[in-house]
Amino acid sequence: MNAIDDNIASTNLCARVVELRKHHKMTLEQLAAASGVSRSMLSQIERGKANPTLAVTYRIAQAFSMSIGELVDHPTATTVIDVISAADDSMLFRNDDDCQIRTLSPLHLEKNVEFYELRLAPGAALDSAAHFQGTRELLTVTEGQAQIDVDGSLRDLARGDSAHYRADLRHSIRSTDDQTLLAYLVVTTP
Repeated sequence: MNAIDDNIASTNLCARVVELRKHHKMTLEQLAAASGVSRSMLSQIERGKANPTLAVTYRIAQAFSMSIGELVDHPTATTVIDVISAADDSMLFRNDDDCQIRTLSPLHLEKNVEFYELRLAPGAALDSAAHFQGTRELLTVTEGQAQIDVDGSLRDLARGDSAHYRADLRHSIRSTDDQTLLAYLVVTTP
């Protein structure tokens, strides 16, 4: 990057912070409290008088619940619609005779929500160790039948049923029907 590119990036960041702060109807004090960045530093950034570090930029982005990329890119610089093609094998998280897990949420996003398509062969199970404290899962069955086991507590699910459960305990999903289980799994982390 040369000095001209640095200047353009800095100007874009300044304008973007002002735009987002006004859109969220936040004062400099409110943004400072939400981001942990001082009011004076935010004021200097907005006026183009400071070139924030990566850490400061990250904290500002987090205050707006977005990634650094979303903060520094102009909203029209990225596509409005991200498509995950069914034919894209790179989105397969696991693929064997018993289990197929396909990621349905874009991998490039920083997020605390993940979305998966889950297929389990008849009688197969997806066993999981406890995830991070506060992690929860929401499973919706669209074909077949399932049994959820969360640390010894069992629930049976039929087609159309959903279960929301703690995933910060040992848990498993088992296909209990003679057909392949097709379900959608949402994982949320605090």
